[in-house]
Amino acid sequence: MSSAEPFVPEPGDARLTAAMLSDALDEVGLRHQVLSARLAPIVAGSRILGRATTVQFAPSTEYDPEDPYGDAIDFIDSVRPGEVVVVATDASNASGFWGELFSAAAKGRGAAGVVTDGNARDVQKIAAVGFPAFAAGYRPIDFRGRMRVVARDAPVTVGGVEIAPGDLVLADDDGVVVVPRAQEDEVLAAARRRAASESSVLTELLAGSTIREVWERHRVL
Repeated sequence: MSSAEPFVPEPGDARLTAAMLSDALDEVGLRHQVLSARLAPIVAGSRILGRATTVQFAPSTEYDPEDPYGDAIDFIDSVRPGEVVVVATDASNASGFWGELFSAAAKGRGAAGVVTDGNARDVQKIAAVGFPAFAAGYRPIDFRGRMRVVARDAPVTVGGVEIAPGDLVLADDDGVVVVPRAQEDEVLAAARRRAASESSVLTELLAGSTIREVWERHRVL
């Protein structure tokens, strides 16, 4: 299996942001869970939340002319509903790694989105498909004969953060945050408390309260 049991969000989890999860991770002592790479959404305002399913690419000129995308196809066909596809490339600029048809296939399987430290291509078409995608950049070159899949469903490192299958990934315009499965309950509890408090904090600030006053009342900024 590529991950733990599916992540089932609570009704209020739509309010969770990368910043809230980052603060919650700090609160429990996990201070290095935000990707250092600036992976940008293809469509501004995109948001992804779900469990990671991982694939690792590495340089290679070898491929099967009859089935040049076989390993990648098998991986995408294994994606389960709600999963976040994590494509690790060691920040390679050798090619594009994700495009329109991979997006359509992943969306058709119910995936939550894709995060890659490599390049995307078919950018406008990915946007038209409506599949949330975060990438390091864009490049039209095919990975065939340049890169290949070397691992699936194994821990990978992206932006200096280890991501294991089943870890919780949240990506939005602020960046990408990874919550290790073992600490998920604790981190989510802290993030949900913060989300509930921030609603009150915002209301009070707009009503004229000082930042000092709301800090003393809620201990949230």
